[in-house]
Amino acid sequence: MNCSYSCGSSEHVIARRRFLGTLAGGAGAVVGGLGAMAQPAAAAQLAKDQKRVLVVYMSGGLSQLESWDPKPKTDTGGPFRAIPTSVTGLHVSELLPQTAKLMHHLALVRSINTKENDHGKGRYKMTHGRSKTPATEYPHFGAVAAKALSPEKSGLPGHIKISNGGGGGRGGDSAYLGPKYASISVGGKPPQNSARPASISEQQDAARNALRRKFNDRFASRRRTAETDVYTYNYEQAIQLMQKRDIFDVTKEPAKDQERYGKYDFGRHCLLARRLLENGITFAQVSHSNYDTHNENFNFHLEQVGEFDRSFAALISDLVDRDMLKTTLVVVMSEFGRTPRINKNYGRDHWGTAWSICLAGGKIAGGAVIGKTNKNGTAVADRQVDHRHLFHTYLSAVGLDSSGHFDIDGRPILMADPEAEPIKELFT
Repeated sequence: MNCSYSCGSSEHVIARRRFLGTLAGGAGAVVGGLGAMAQPAAAAQLAKDQKRVLVVYMSGGLSQLESWDPKPKTDTGGPFRAIPTSVTGLHVSELLPQTAKLMHHLALVRSINTKENDHGKGRYKMTHGRSKTPATEYPHFGAVAAKALSPEKSGLPGHIKISNGGGGGRGGDSAYLGPKYASISVGGKPPQNSARPASISEQQDAARNALRRKFNDRFASRRRTAETDVYTYNYEQAIQLMQKRDIFDVTKEPAKDQERYGKYDFGRHCLLARRLLENGITFAQVSHSNYDTHNENFNFHLEQVGEFDRSFAALISDLVDRDMLKTTLVVVMSEFGRTPRINKNYGRDHWGTAWSICLAGGKIAGGAVIGKTNKNGTAVADRQVDHRHLFHTYLSAVGLDSSGHFDIDGRPILMADPEAEPIKELFT
């Protein structure tokens, strides 16, 4: 659904120069080739206990009142009912009937207060765990997960964002972790230019890559730099992508699964996310937009949340059935929620004061509910948390020490804000 009535704020774009300036930060120990990474055997699937992360980003600001924290029969509640779930005493919006059946696998945090009503700043807080400052650029959650969780010798990218028209381009969202962990944008088909040209045989391709590695090794023995390592790594990762390009093609999935997830963009993207996670990708993010419902909030959520419910329920069910949920953290987040007050256009505005997210998997306790808002949802009534606590929680849920640090050029840089800690009640 095309939401033409949002606030119209622009997204922040990372300049190409700033992205290229990060190249030297993530070279790693790379010479002419990637050693074992350059061999087909090194592209094996993740071990059964490998941790993964899936983020479902509800772009624009999902209404908590029309999803995770309904307030029926109040002055702010709107027209929709609250329905029971598979967890006794826990209710969600009637717009989530399929998800309601799976709530024993999911958890809710209903007491978020980020004090942020700006799209860009709110998105940054929720996906980076810190406030945006002029002095320091922090890495995206996906970059942190890719660096901390990806197998050391994996040639596949660890940080994938799934979007319409994604053709394999790199993002500039890894900050000091370096470009190796920056996001790659893909759609529902293999990245552009990832197929070997028909005019070049497999034997010819192998021979020219062997020659390139020989020359790279010779050069590196005399004039190796961080920049040359990065270029070498990019070549080797491209080879791995070419060898496994079919994992990015959602049409390879059975027709019945494509139908079950829904033959619309979000359904295809959720199915692709599952496909990527089970084939060695550490972090995948899908987005559903646009929830910036300043007008006609209820009509829009009726359609859009229904679409989300079908695909998300299919995804969670598959993760459970394939025994992947225990090793896959799932987070459904937005940049903020929507105002309890209904405006004159039957819409809800930006609201970072009292809202909710949904989590599942990893060490998250299924059926848990953390915090609550008051009767009509205008304020947090118990266990207030913010983006910093959530970021610590995400890291801890996949077995990381959220108080730990990365060693960047000999300097320890903390993974998460030291003034916060995980929401320990969420863990099993």
